[in-house]
Amino acid sequence: MQIQSSRFGTLDVHHSDMLFMPQGLIGFESCRHWVLLANEDNDEVAWLQSVALSHVALPVISPRRFLPNYKLHVHRRDLESLQVRNRDQIFVLTVVSRTGDNLTTNLKSPIILNATRRLAIQVVVTDDQPLAHPLALVDSHRIRVAA
Repeated sequence: MQIQSSRFGTLDVHHSDMLFMPQGLIGFESCRHWVLLANEDNDEVAWLQSVALSHVALPVISPRRFLPNYKLHVHRRDLESLQVRNRDQIFVLTVVSRTGDNLTTNLKSPIILNATRRLAIQVVVTDDQPLAHPLALVDSHRIRVAA
């Protein structure tokens, strides 16, 4: 199928490449279907592109790539919709924001992705994590351009 993106143009997407987010994302609760796109120019950033809204594409990172000790604590009940089984591949992503020349990532509300089942949820962690953690990047220009 083809989807439209204001950032990436027309995309050919196989149905099996789509992610389903039963609750959507905070601020985009009605957007339930997304596609995770690699950034060809920067392997530190990926994009969550809404299938329904062509103008909504959010830059995401693996927070552990920048904060190796990042741990999140969530209620078990929050993870039920991911249908996690023993061998499923689970990933954590956080949304990157830009304010002026500064980049931050939201560690308080990460996205947990069950890549095996193509399910994802955004959770609010139970521990004290910042909504806007500054990113100190080796090649900050590359990420700034992407975000």
